[in-house]
Amino acid sequence: MDKKPTTDLSKEISECVKVLQEGGLILYPTDTVWGIGCDATNEAAVAKVYELKRRPDSKALICLVANDFMLEKHVEEVPDLAYDLMDMSTKPTTIIYDRPKGLAKNLVAEDNTLAIRVASDDFCRKLIGKFGKPIVSTSANISGEPTPKSFSEISSDILKGVDYAVNLQRQVINNTPSAIIRLATDGTVKVIRT
Repeated sequence: MDKKPTTDLSKEISECVKVLQEGGLILYPTDTVWGIGCDATNEAAVAKVYELKRRPDSKALICLVANDFMLEKHVEEVPDLAYDLMDMSTKPTTIIYDRPKGLAKNLVAEDNTLAIRVASDDFCRKLIGKFGKPIVSTSANISGEPTPKSFSEISSDILKGVDYAVNLQRQVINNTPSAIIRLATDGTVKVIRT
């Protein structure tokens, strides 16, 4: 966090893209809670996230994409029901898909699934769109500790462990994690978190 924070949206996005391209970690506001992010295609960057969170890499992370096109690029077969679920949802909804592709191997669960959310937040969509690749999104806390409801609740270990912290929405209180739905290619639907 040696960079001086700015408040201009385009400058924040540019700074984040630079850090992501270099394999670094960002701390950023998402459509749910503050998240730790990195390039979802970079295994070394993903490993840094697991290390910072003190979390085993067998516990998969969520990945954010900018739009349906990017989703389809990184999932072998997106079930039609996924689009209905996203359209009908009243809150950010993460869907666990079978057979992700083109992403870091250590991001994908042992059963070859990955939790992906099409970002609904304007900042996230613009950031991911400008970066051109999915980014990791995991809550900004050490594994097992409470999820921070605002920037001020993020621990110093997390703040010191990232390469850049976004200077937007720092006063916003948001403690609503996304809904998580497991959507198998065979049509099986399982609600993990509402």
